[in-house]
Amino acid sequence: MVLHAAREPLRLEDVPVPEPQPGQVLLRVSACGVCRTDLHVLDGELPHPTLPLVPGHQIVGRAEDGRRLGVPWLGWTDGTCRYCLSGRENLCESARFTGYDLDGGYADWVVADERYCLPIPDSYDDVQAAPLLCAGLIGYRSLRLAGDPERLGLYGFGSSAHIVAQLARHEGRRVFGFVRPGDDAAARFALELGCEWAGPSDEPGPEELDAAIVFAPVGALVPVALRALARGGVVVCAGIHMSDIPTFPYELLWEERAVRSVANLTRRDGEELLALAPRVPVRTEVEEFPLEQANEALDRLRRGEIRGSAVLRVTV
Repeated sequence: MVLHAAREPLRLEDVPVPEPQPGQVLLRVSACGVCRTDLHVLDGELPHPTLPLVPGHQIVGRAEDGRRLGVPWLGWTDGTCRYCLSGRENLCESARFTGYDLDGGYADWVVADERYCLPIPDSYDDVQAAPLLCAGLIGYRSLRLAGDPERLGLYGFGSSAHIVAQLARHEGRRVFGFVRPGDDAAARFALELGCEWAGPSDEPGPEELDAAIVFAPVGALVPVALRALARGGVVVCAGIHMSDIPTFPYELLWEERAVRSVANLTRRDGEELLALAPRVPVRTEVEEFPLEQANEALDRLRRGEIRGSAVLRVTV
């Protein structure tokens, strides 16, 4: 499925099987998760994709030697800049990203830098594993940057939040789910996954929060989340794109509250999450689509109609 221009549907095309270069591995794709970042690319909200482009960065596939590998968003870094050398490869200024700079997994075949591929735990099948590779990884990094909160609020209960809620409960945290006003199905889903309360995001929860993670790409939720924080709390903005944050009074930030963003991921994030997820165990709620229905999956994600994660089943 190929993107030729922003705000156009993907086209199903026959293209040559990519040829791996030195250091790359050729993978037969079995599943690829559908991510909100894919929507930001398709909708022109991320400005410089390499076109024509095969989207998709939550890829599970098999190498010729039988290894089952995952390909995440971070596809390559230079390894020599000040960020890479200080353990912050997620901030590399020369980084290349799967399904944005590099062709991704909405296809039968993909090539990837072998150094950035992740072994998939045996306890997950291909479709269940796919959401861990971005929704899970960004959620995991966001949870770590939230500090050590006793009371954690999750704003936007989609693919990432449904994984993070399970991780946070495993760590003994109290989790509160904030959903789109009127979305009773999402509130019930949050409660099923261990949230002790779930309600509309435009209203305060039952208690002050020590941290909040904003997964919804809605800038107006940042001051709402700040208003819900206890002293010293943090709001973590987990998305790669968000609408503008409105102005808010300084008193919402005072008393050592903080706002921070999460950018991309590191290979260490991937290794840690994929070791932790089977121990929890994290259960990914998945709705499958065939590859040729990628546009339908994206449209349903855009409308908020996916429970958990959408995944393209590419090959069996």
